[in-house]
Amino acid sequence: MNTMRRSSRWLAGLSGIIITTVLFLVPFAFVFTMAAKDENEASMLQFSWPTHFQLWDNVVAVFQARDYMLVIAFINSTILTVASVTLLVILGAMIGFVLDRRVSKLNPLINTLVLAGLIIPPAVVPTIWVMQSTGLFKTLPGLILVEVAFGLAFTVLTMRAFIATIPKEIDEAAIVDGAGPLRLFFQVIFPLLRSVIITIVVVQSIFVFNDFQNPLYFLPGDANATVQLTLFNYMSQQRTSYNLLFTNILVITVPMLIMYIFFQRQIVAGMTSGAVKG
Repeated sequence: MNTMRRSSRWLAGLSGIIITTVLFLVPFAFVFTMAAKDENEASMLQFSWPTHFQLWDNVVAVFQARDYMLVIAFINSTILTVASVTLLVILGAMIGFVLDRRVSKLNPLINTLVLAGLIIPPAVVPTIWVMQSTGLFKTLPGLILVEVAFGLAFTVLTMRAFIATIPKEIDEAAIVDGAGPLRLFFQVIFPLLRSVIITIVVVQSIFVFNDFQNPLYFLPGDANATVQLTLFNYMSQQRTSYNLLFTNILVITVPMLIMYIFFQRQIVAGMTSGAVKG
C-alpha cells in the first residue's frame, strides 16, 4: 500500500514538472530563439534554432532604437516600481496593523472596501478625470499613486494576515516601556514583517514593472514611456520586426525573472505564514 502511495506521489510530481516545463520553459525558449534570429527568419514565426545566431546584435539594436528609448523606459519603470512598492509596503503595513489591533465599528466597512478593491475592476475614464482635475494626468507621480491605489487591497490583506500572527503581548511590553504609536509600529512591529515585506516587494515589483495598461492610459508620451510600452517600437500596420520585438520582450523580462528566482522561497514563506501560524 505504501509503495503504491509513493508511486502515485512520484507520478504526480513528475506530471507537475512536465506541465510546468510546457507552460513556462517552452514559451521562454520560443522567445529566446526568436530573439536570436535575423528579421527575415523571425518573420516566419517558427519554433526553430536560428540559422544565423545574432542575439547580441539584436540586443544592441533594441537599446539604440529611437534614441535609446529603452534606457529612458528602464529609468522610468525603475522609479515607478521603487516609489510605488515603497508606498505600498509602508501604507499597507500601517493599515493592516491598525485593522488588526484596533477594534472599531468601522472595521467591517473598511474590510468591505478593501475586498472591493480586489473584486471591482478599475474605471479608466473616471480615474483620468480625477487626475486631470488634480493636475496629475501624464505625470509620473500620478501614475505612482494609481499603482498604489490598485495594489493596496492585496497588500493590506497580506500584511494584516501576517500581523495577526504576532502576539499582542509584544505591543503591550513596548507600550509599558514608553513606546508611542509610531515608535511601536516602526521600531517593534515593522522589523518583524521582514518575510511578508519581501513577498510584497517581489510580487508588486513584478506587477508594477510589467504593467502595460496603466502607463498606456495614464502616462502617454514617448518621454514617459515604460519598458512595456517600448514594444510598440517594432510594430506598425505595414511591418513588424519580430526579431527585435522578441528581443525587447527578452530584455525586459530577465530582470524580474532573476528577482523571482532569488526570492521564490521568501515569497512562499510570506504568503503562507499567516495561514500556518494562525
